[in-house]
Amino acid sequence: MRIVTAEEMRQIDREAAARGLPTAFLMANAGRAVAEAMRDRYGDLAGKDVLILVGPGNNGGDGLVAANHLRDWGAGVTLYIWNRAAEGDANFQAARERGISFVSAAEDEGLARLRDQAGRARIVVDALLGTGKARPIEGLLKQVLETIAQTRAVDTTVVAVDLPTGLDADTGALDAVTLPADLTVTLGYPKPGLFLLPGAAHVGKLAVADIGLPPEVEGQSSLEMITPALVKMHLPARPAISHKGTFGKVLVVAGSYNYIGAPFLACVGAGRVGAGLVTLACANQIYPILASKLVETTFLPLPDVVPGLLGSEAAGVLARFVAGYNVILLGPGIGHTPGTVSFVERLLRQAKSRRAKDFVGIPWLIDADGLNALAQIKRWPDLTPPQAVFTPHPTELARLLCAGVDQVQADRLGAARRGAQQSRQVVVLKGANTIVAAPDGQAFINPSANPALATAGTGDVLAGAIAGFMAQGLEPKWAAVAGVFIHSLAGEILREEIGEAGVLAGDLLDILPEAINMVKR
Repeated sequence: MRIVTAEEMRQIDREAAARGLPTAFLMANAGRAVAEAMRDRYGDLAGKDVLILVGPGNNGGDGLVAANHLRDWGAGVTLYIWNRAAEGDANFQAARERGISFVSAAEDEGLARLRDQAGRARIVVDALLGTGKARPIEGLLKQVLETIAQTRAVDTTVVAVDLPTGLDADTGALDAVTLPADLTVTLGYPKPGLFLLPGAAHVGKLAVADIGLPPEVEGQSSLEMITPALVKMHLPARPAISHKGTFGKVLVVAGSYNYIGAPFLACVGAGRVGAGLVTLACANQIYPILASKLVETTFLPLPDVVPGLLGSEAAGVLARFVAGYNVILLGPGIGHTPGTVSFVERLLRQAKSRRAKDFVGIPWLIDADGLNALAQIKRWPDLTPPQAVFTPHPTELARLLCAGVDQVQADRLGAARRGAQQSRQVVVLKGANTIVAAPDGQAFINPSANPALATAGTGDVLAGAIAGFMAQGLEPKWAAVAGVFIHSLAGEILREEIGEAGVLAGDLLDILPEAINMVKR
């Protein structure tokens, strides 16, 4: 599913009009879709008081159409009009014919009637600005939004048409008076700001409404939402006539004396998404501990520079055993000492060496401490393998980009794309609404933001899952997309079963196959 900027959406509307599809037709579809989304979400609306905030332009028009459908279904509808002329407005005339009451904000002294209506309404529909917002919000509109926030009942539901007023469609930036929505019905295509913080936290449940745009006006998109259909299209086949080699071999280079859990989570994550064989290369001193837990995993013990930590010597040993593997996962829990940096640098230089025939054609996934080590190496982009996935959290990406974490978080999509272009690799920027960015500029946003996954080790499971898909033959971009969505879906299943607090990273492992089956179904 395309994700479009505000300007791209305006261009789509212009193209539709040029092809003979009138605005009135799209508005009729949009307004009905909003009303239907409300009914689908909240059940029979007959007898419920609904206050609809109507602004200028198409967003207000969509709100008027929705009002007429809600009134036809028995809801008690009141319109509160801001900056919209009633003269010549067919949808407003249709509302009058239905006996829908209305209040003009310009004539509402002290906003007394708004206070009264907001206190009685069970649902408030925000159809004020949509993508037509200009920040900052001031004057009467600011007063209207502040009044709603102050006087609506605690259990009043807010529904936003297209996006909450004050939320920037492209960046996710918020105005101070933006009303948090419980349901946002976005029209035609979702917009980037719906998935980018801080705006994403004000969206509530997101519904994407089909408003009848013909396929020929869609054009090309460099940004897509990850959907089950997209993931299903790229999941690896599981032929009946097969063996473990059919489904690929993963070499995981992970762990140190402080981080025993990371290699366990990464190895099992790779196996749970279907990799045929997983080998763990780890420091000698921690090998016995992990061998007692990872009974399905094979091992390659490596020499320690100090007990439990890898150094440059281990890179030479590891290089002799990479032949036959389908992907190398480097980094979870290897530590962040000078010896670790030496190990990572030497290993990558060996992989780039002309004599390193055994590394040729093997894609990499570099995660966590592998990325932290990489950031300390001069001209690190020159060392990255030709096919790789980077899986940083915001702080790790900030180190690679020599930027501040606040800069990354302020423009997560832009930062992920810069990381992909600079590294010439696929970048998975973890966090709420994880972003997958490819070096060619294409990017994908995961629709889920799940606090249940905000716990140590979930990133190690994700790294293992993506590597497991890479081992099964998925190219890095699609392995990242599949891994992100399956990992996220497993988290959603656990949130339903356990709650938003108390989920542990290890809980995800047994749920990964269930998530894959759900997507296949």
